[in-house]
Parts: sequence; structure tokens; C-alpha cells
Amino acid sequence: MRKPKALIFEISRPGRQGYSLPDCDVPEKPLDQLLPEPLRRSAAPELPELSETEVTRHFTELSTRNYGVDTGFYPLGSCTMKYNPKVNEETAALPGFACLHPCQPEETVQGALELLYNLEQGLKALTGMERFTLQPAAGAHGELTGLMIIQAYHRHRDDHKRNKVLIPLSAHGTNPATVSMAGYEVVQVPCDERGLVDLDALKTVADDTIAALMLTNPSTLGLFEEEIVEMAEAVHEAGGLLYYDGANMNAIMGYTRPGDMGFDVVHLNIHKTFSTPHGGGGPGSGPVGVTGRLVPYLPVPLVDRQGDKYYFNYDSSRSIGKVHAFYGNFGVVVKAYTYLRMLGGDGLKQASEDAVLNANYLMNRLKKTYHLPYDRTCKHEFVLSARPEKKKGAGAGDIAKALLDRGFHPPTVYFPLIIEEALMVEPTETESKETLDAFVWAMEEIARDIDEDAEKVARGPYHTVVGRLDEVRAARSPVLSWQNKPAKK
Repeated sequence: MRKPKALIFEISRPGRQGYSLPDCDVPEKPLDQLLPEPLRRSAAPELPELSETEVTRHFTELSTRNYGVDTGFYPLGSCTMKYNPKVNEETAALPGFACLHPCQPEETVQGALELLYNLEQGLKALTGMERFTLQPAAGAHGELTGLMIIQAYHRHRDDHKRNKVLIPLSAHGTNPATVSMAGYEVVQVPCDERGLVDLDALKTVADDTIAALMLTNPSTLGLFEEEIVEMAEAVHEAGGLLYYDGANMNAIMGYTRPGDMGFDVVHLNIHKTFSTPHGGGGPGSGPVGVTGRLVPYLPVPLVDRQGDKYYFNYDSSRSIGKVHAFYGNFGVVVKAYTYLRMLGGDGLKQASEDAVLNANYLMNRLKKTYHLPYDRTCKHEFVLSARPEKKKGAGAGDIAKALLDRGFHPPTVYFPLIIEEALMVEPTETESKETLDAFVWAMEEIARDIDEDAEKVARGPYHTVVGRLDEVRAARSPVLSWQNKPAKK
């Protein structure tokens, strides 16, 4: 393990500073007029005293520790961490977009409104939905918005007995959390031996208490639900609606649409599928689309067009109201629109083809070394199991840390929960064969190391800035701010 450089407070010296300002020649107000006494400090804050050079070097060195799609392969399953074209950033930074204020009069932001309108048309064409709201700020936010729309629809029909939402065991982890936030009860639906939703089990629980089925297709196993039409019929016959978690839309763009499968509500992670940066809390964007009968419940305003003029339309008596300040994360929307226009319909279809090709290539290479629970053609991602390696003494988490030592970001580990010691791998369409081969070689080398000395692998990583952390202690006793004193042991 490399010895870390001195921390910034360890090189602090009394009286050291970056620059000094001349004494203020403007009369100052008494302190009690500037700040109430309860808010005043009794002593100066304990901050490190450093020169400007030391501060600059400290934060520059920290910046080199960051890992992202611009620095290396990021096979984080289900999160779609693919390359973000720099033209997206350039477009979003244009003064005509970046310098707008959301309170400007409509006639002064016609270009921005036209972009919002055109993006909606593109999303409608890709999904088969009637209308979209661009307000939700992330995928989970889109989930909540979609369930609120479903809830409003049932309540407007005085169908108050529907208090449950069906969720397959292969669903995204946010799905059950969102269902609970919306006030619904989660009803889990098992998977069959193929890794697909058990249709018979679904039909058994699809009754008049079901508000919706919440489904990801392809699932987190990277498998397309072959009986989706029959599933949709079963839910609709019971009076429920179908919600499409669009996190994996990047596997099917141009080939099939959620609307054609029978879904009533769709959210899209355009900060993933349409190549805009995400992670670390955002920013993101999770537009929600609906079929015709649910349009009245969409958040307001929607962007409409009359002749050559674009305007905000607030005319909706059944709307669930706003779900985001103003009109969503506009900068992210600009980046997504740039990507959509840059690729066009054929390009988006090609992106799906390449994502599926890369995933199947990687899966077929790695299944020779690691256990593949569902050995069948996948879509954009696949899930290995490190259960055999765990029995030898080093499991999925240890493999992830060994990958860090080899310069790779690890895949998603321990999810989905239905696979023991899961390693969920998504190569995305933007990676080359050479990169995928290098990842395979690293994974094969780790497998050999586990065979030779699993205990050594389980103690890694060895070449990162810090070694293995006490994850239990970090979770139970987090240190969230710097203090000029040693942490308690």
C-alpha cells in the first residue's frame, strides 16, 4: 500500500496563510448589528493554517484520486456508466442555455421551450407513450412521480381498495422503497428457473387490490421478460396498471417500446441512457411518460406549441402538481437532447446493439472462469456468482477490491439479492474489445490468485491509497467532519 501524503491539517503551521488583505477603510457596523449573539462564535474556528501553494497541491492531489468513465472502465451493473460525449457539455454550456433564468417570460426563452418540446417528441417516439413530464430529477424521483400518477388515477375513479404494488424479486432496489414512500404495500413476485418473472405466481396475486405491477425489462439479471404481453394482460384484467422502470432502456432502444408491451407509465434515466453524467448524488433526470388516459394527471406545466410559439400549459385540473422546482434539471435535459439528435433513430438502435454485443461477449468469456447462474443470451448486462470463490475464502467483495488493485472499477456486488455472491457486470456500448479483454484477463488472474492463496486476496487491496477499511465501524461510527483531534478508537 502506498504511503499517503501528509494530511492538510498535519502540515498546518501557526501564522501561515495564503494572502492577506489590507485593513478595511470602510466604517464597520457593531457586531451585534451584524449577527445576533446566539449565532456568534465564542472562539475562532479550528481551521488549518496553510499557504496557497499547500492548499493548491492538496486539492490537486485529491483530484487525481477520482475514478470515472473518463479515466477507466466502469462496469457498474445496472447503473450504465458509459462515456459522456464532450459535445453534450459544450452544448449545455452555450450562453443561450446556461445563462437563462427560469422566471424569464416565455417569449424570451422560446429556444429552450422548443428544446423541451422536441425532446418530449423524441422520448414519445422511443417509448410509445402519449405525453412526458421532464420534471423528475432522477430515476427514483421518476418512480415516485409515476406511482403518484397511478395513485391519482385510481382515486379519481373511487377505486380506493387498491393498496398493493407487485414487484418481481429481480427488480431494482429503489422499486420497493418507492412503493413504500407512495404509501403502498409491496407484494413480491418470484422468478422461475429461467430467471424470468413467474407468470403463474403473478396471476395468483393479481387481484382487485393491486394498483400496479412495477417491472424492469430487461431485468437486473439482464434478461428480457419473454411473457411480458401475458403479464400485462393479467394485470390489466385485474384493473391494475403497468409501470416500466426504464433504467435498462439502453438495451432495447429501436427494437421494442414499453408502450407496445402494454405499459401505462414509463420513467427513463436520461442521465444514463442518453449519456449525461451521473453518480455521487446527481444531477440527473428521470422523465415520466404516460398513455392517453393518464395524461391529465401529469405534473404541470407541460410544454405545448401553438403555431410557431411554445408555451407552458398549466391547464390540468387532475394534475398531481409540481414534483420539482420550476421545470426539471434543464442542463441535463440539454445534454440528453444533444445526444438524441447526434445519434438519431438509427444511432440509438446501434447503441443498443453494441451494448448487447459487448455484454454477451464479456459474459461468454467470463463464464469459462466464473459461475453463470442463468446461462443464456443476455441483453445489456449479466450476473455472475462468486459463490464457488467464496467457499475457497474470497467472495464477491474481495474480487471487487482485487479489481481496484488492477486499475478497474468493480462491477456491482451482492445485487440482485436472488443470486448469492452476485457480480453484476454491464460493459456498455462505449467500450472497445481491447478494454473488455483487459478486464477478462484481470478477472482470470484474480481467479487464479484465489485458487493459490484466497486469504491473501481477502486482505486486499494492496495498491490503493488506503487499504481495506472496517466497513462495519465506518457505517456505525462515521466521521463526517474534520476535527483537530484524534478520532475515538
